[in-house]
Order: sequence, then structure tokens, then C-alpha cells
Amino acid sequence: MAAKVKVGIIGAGRIGKLHAENLCFRVPEVEVVAIADIFEEAARKCAESCNIPAYYTDPRKIIEDKNIEAVVICSSTDTHSQFIEESAAAGKHIFCEKPIDFSLERIDKALSAVEKAGVKLQIGFNRRFDPSMKRVHDLVASGKLGTPHILRISSRDPQPPPLSYIKVSGGMFLDMTIHDFDMARYLMGDEVDEIYAAAGVMVDPAIGEAGDVDTAVITLRFRNGSIGTIDNSRQAVYGYDQRVEVFGSKGAALVHNNKPDSVEISTAEAVCTSLPLFFFVERYTEAYIAEIKDFVVAITEDKPVPVTGWDGRVPVVMGYAAMKSYRENRPVKLSEIDPGWK
Repeated sequence: MAAKVKVGIIGAGRIGKLHAENLCFRVPEVEVVAIADIFEEAARKCAESCNIPAYYTDPRKIIEDKNIEAVVICSSTDTHSQFIEESAAAGKHIFCEKPIDFSLERIDKALSAVEKAGVKLQIGFNRRFDPSMKRVHDLVASGKLGTPHILRISSRDPQPPPLSYIKVSGGMFLDMTIHDFDMARYLMGDEVDEIYAAAGVMVDPAIGEAGDVDTAVITLRFRNGSIGTIDNSRQAVYGYDQRVEVFGSKGAALVHNNKPDSVEISTAEAVCTSLPLFFFVERYTEAYIAEIKDFVVAITEDKPVPVTGWDGRVPVVMGYAAMKSYRENRPVKLSEIDPGWK
């Protein structure tokens, strides 16, 4: 029997706990050795609930532990690139939640450190691993839909995050739409050349006062000439709204919302179904498990990771292009944000 991959987790917040549970209870090829969080109680509670033998308040104890082969980074965004660099220098493989950083310069520094160390880095864009989203990707890649012409993504949260989060998240384009930017590239198999964003504050004036927007429609022009739209809202009162359509020369593929059941009730008054699942954890349960399993397979079988550091970098460029477009009310080419963009 092959030895288990020894993993350390940095961050015991909501997403850290989710990854800890998946790694400890759903990925038998892994042994979680330790978890760290600057809040001792969070680290202790997660360690106890997941039977993790050690917990720390200093994340560097995980990075410095020579028995740990891989680090899962789920801490605040402002720590990601630093922990990536330090983990790479320690020779550890890395799974990091998005975004890598708010600074392209720091992202590039972190990616260089990974390349120099020769370790693996996977970025946590979990929606790629959702069975329905992957099916659409595969249909496009196989040519089943012909030449893609139009992409439509609707992504709406059930309720806004706390203002304390919004103030440090980098804004909606970098904390929410970033997933949709990644999905656009993934589903269409092409890079975006130009972005136009129309946005506003329609959910909560306090979000605008914090310097952010809560509603947006974004137009994407891909290099191959195809067109995409993304619509976002911080609040869909009926649940977590996640829909996708790719329309091509030979047909179309649609992904509808997931619901807790498929029952349709027909009466004289109405035809009714259940509301969509309310939270992202429920909607993407399978995807979170699949992405971490693929990361482990990349380590044990020495395969390329399915979501690379470059895949983590590009949506940040797209996010800044969307911000610039919104502020200047014009289309913005990605080369305006990243002069090296080709």
C-alpha cells in the first residue's frame, strides 16, 4: 500500500474547514498532519472535529515541518502569495484558494518561486470540477456544439457577504466574478481579449459606500471572435443562482440550477418546483471533493495539476479590466492591464 500524502492546512475558516473535512474523511490517500489559523479556537475546533493531530496559531510551523509534503492554503487573500513562496521554498506542493493575490507583481513573484522550486501549484477554481460544467466544457472541446458563438453565465449569490468582508475582498469583480471569469475561459477554451462592464449598487447602499458594486453585466470578447456575457448580483432572494449556456454553430448546451429535489407539483393554481440550493457549499459539494482529489492525484502520479498558476493569474487581469471598464465606461483590452498580454 502506497504511503499517504502528508498534508498541512493553513486557515481554519469556512473554506479551510470544508477542505479539512474533505481531506480527512473523503480522500483516503491523504493524512492531514496539522492545521493552523491565527485564531487558536478556530484551529483547535477544526482539529478536534476532523481528528487532526496538531494545530497551531503560527502557519509557518506547517511550512517548516519536513514531514509535510503538501500545503493547502485557505487563509486570507493578503497572505496567499507569501505562503506560496515560502511553501515552494520548503519544497512543498501547494493547493491555494483564489485569488493568488491582488497584485500581479506579487502573483508573478509567487509563480516564479513555484517554477524555481519545481513543485506543483493548483488554484481552487472548484466550479471546473462540477459534473455539469465539465460536461459543457467537454462538449465544446469535442466540437459537438460546433464553433462556439455565444456564452452566457448567470451567477447570483443568495445574500451579500458581510461589509467587513467586502471592505477587504478586492471588490465584487475579484471576489465573486473571478469564478465566472475562470469559467468563461474554461468553457470556451479561449482567452478573452476585451471586457466591457456595466455595474451599479442595487442591493445595499452600504456596499456602494464601501467602494464596491453589487450588480453587474459584463460583456466578453474572445480572441476567436465569440462573445460572452456574465451577469452578477449579490442577492438573489430565491437561492444560489448558477446557470450557464454555450451556443454554437451545431447546437447549444445549458446548465440549470441544482435543486434539493426534482419534484414538480401541478395544481389548478400553478406548476411549482423547489427553489435552487441556497448556498455555494451545497451547490458545489461534489466539485470541492473532486478538485482536492485531483490535486492529490497530481502529486501521487506526478501529473500536471488541472488548474495552474497561470489559470489563477488570468482572472485577476480580467477583474482589473472589468474595474477599469466600469469606472471609465468603455471597453478595456486585457493588454491595458497587462502589457505582456498576447
